[in-house]
Formats: sequence, structure tokens, C-alpha cells
Amino acid sequence: MVDVFDEVEEELRSERYKSIAFKILPWLAGILVVALVAALAVWGYQHFRSQAAAEASEKYAQAIEAFNGGKRDDAIRLWGEVAQGKSKAYKSLALQHLGGLKLIDNKPAEAVKLFDEAAEAAPSDIIGDVARLKSAFALLDTAPYKDLEARLTPLTAEGRPYRAEAREALAFAKLMAGDLAGARSDFVVISLMADAGQDARQRAEAAKALIDSGSAKAIPGAVKAALALPPPVQLPPAAALPAAPQQPATGAQ
Repeated sequence: MVDVFDEVEEELRSERYKSIAFKILPWLAGILVVALVAALAVWGYQHFRSQAAAEASEKYAQAIEAFNGGKRDDAIRLWGEVAQGKSKAYKSLALQHLGGLKLIDNKPAEAVKLFDEAAEAAPSDIIGDVARLKSAFALLDTAPYKDLEARLTPLTAEGRPYRAEAREALAFAKLMAGDLAGARSDFVVISLMADAGQDARQRAEAAKALIDSGSAKAIPGAVKAALALPPPVQLPPAAALPAAPQQPATGAQ
């Protein structure tokens, strides 16, 4: 008789477990579906980004080739298409090239707008600070010192990739504003900065000599000469980039 009761109890327990299982399964299935959808979404997003970057890279290279081959209009069209794409890095680089062409065409206001858009689009300071520097240099002989200070001071912070170049631009801005003492102080710092390039240190020494000689009339000319210098290179977005390069190579706009 005991065995019969045990058998009945076992059947009841089994039925109870089945009932609980039927209640849990829909929830468990829902959780698994959500997890699968999330995994597929992540994979899809990564695939989309990779594909977008590959397409942008190819079109960007075609634009460079077209420009080097004298096909300016084709280059502008291709860079414009890259700038409309989903790859933030190549969008920033394309906008910077378009901004450089505006400078060549003597349209600094339009160039600054494009440089600012490039800085906003950039995925990192390695690319974005190049655009910010170009924007500041384009405004160097026209904008008030306060505007230039607001643009350049954040770029001089420790750890920013082009802090020496930003410090130099700020020193030239002070020269233009008539702050010879402040400019000279900045040039002294630049001449001693370990991460300043040799060319930057030489320009700093020349600027100090200019200030010490009292040749104030030569200051605007010195700044305009500095504007003619090529800006820091635009490094490829896919490259393994250091946090603070020692001496960025010069390159074309």
C-alpha cells in the first residue's frame, strides 16, 4: 500500500513540475529571443561599420588619386560623397580636404565652417584636433584674440596630440593682438617643449628674436608666413596611432 501512495505522490509531483515548466518556458523562450536579437544587432552594427569604412576608404583613395591627377572636380565630388557617408573618420578627413580647397579659393569663412564640421565628426582627437588647428590658423589674421584663445587653449592641454602646434598658434595670435610679452613667454615654452618639432623650436627662436629686436611692423608678415606652412598630417583612421605623437609629419591640406 505504501508503494501505491508513493507512486501516486510521484505522479502528482511530476504533473506539478510539468505545470511549472509550461509556465516558465514562454518566458525562457522570450529571453532567448531577446538575447539572439541583441547578438544579431551587435553583429549587424559591427558589420555595417566595417562595410561603411571599407567603402569610404576606397572612395577617399579615389578622391586623392583624382586630385593628384589634376581632376579637381572629380575629387571634390568624391570627397563630398565620403563626407555624406557613415564612417566618421573618413568623413572628417574628407571635410578637411574640402576645407583646404576653400582656403585655396580664398574663401576662409567657408573653409572654417568645413573644418569645424570635420572636428565635430571626428571620432578621436588625433583626427579632430588637426581640423581644429586648421580652423584656428584660417582665422588667425582676422578673428579677435578671445575667439582664437577659446579655440586653441583646450588643444594645448597635456595629452592632446598637437599641443605644441596649438601653443605655437596661440603665441602667434598673441603677437597679432599686440601681447608681445605673452607671445614671447609662449615661444620660450615652445623652444623647450620635448614634444615640439625641430621646425617649431626654430620658429619659436626666430619669433623671440623678432620680438626682442622690436620689429613690430614685421609681426603680421610673420604670422602670414606661418599660415603658409602646411598643417600637421592627417593620419589614416585605421592606423595604430600614439596618444601624443612626438613630431607629426607635414602634409597637404
